[in-house]
Amino acid sequence: MFTFKHIPLKRIQLPLALVGLTLLSACATKVPLNGNNSDTVKTVDVTNGIDANGVPAPAARSVYFDLDSYIVRADGQPVINSHAKFLQDRRQHVIIQGNTDERGTTEYNLALGQKRSEAVRQALKLQGVTDQQIEAVSLGKEKPKALGSNDAAWAENRRADIVY
Repeated sequence: MFTFKHIPLKRIQLPLALVGLTLLSACATKVPLNGNNSDTVKTVDVTNGIDANGVPAPAARSVYFDLDSYIVRADGQPVINSHAKFLQDRRQHVIIQGNTDERGTTEYNLALGQKRSEAVRQALKLQGVTDQQIEAVSLGKEKPKALGSNDAAWAENRRADIVY
């Protein structure tokens, strides 16, 4: 059996400290970076969908929501209408990804993201899209569309994305 009794404490102090620092550095901390507090928004591209005949899905893929809300706003209805028509004509499968901004706990954001994706799913179903065509998932705050910690970025991240 191996024991540490014969190893001087000074010999293991440094390696233990390095292991501890490595583990602590892996913990996530949000630190504002230069430029992230301005009103500019950097966006990340969303996956494009094309049907079997090469016809692209409608370009607008995001339905936006108010803070702490999962009610589809009036400006999101044209997006839903165009995708409902596209899906009815082609019977393709779509995933609705509910998203939130970075504020709030992980659990709260996952639940809110799911409610947002379900709201868009329900709106599509009301227009004749079948249950088998739609999958609703939540990404919470894990896949931001806009990078930044400001009102403009938060508004851009409160959305449900329609992904083919």
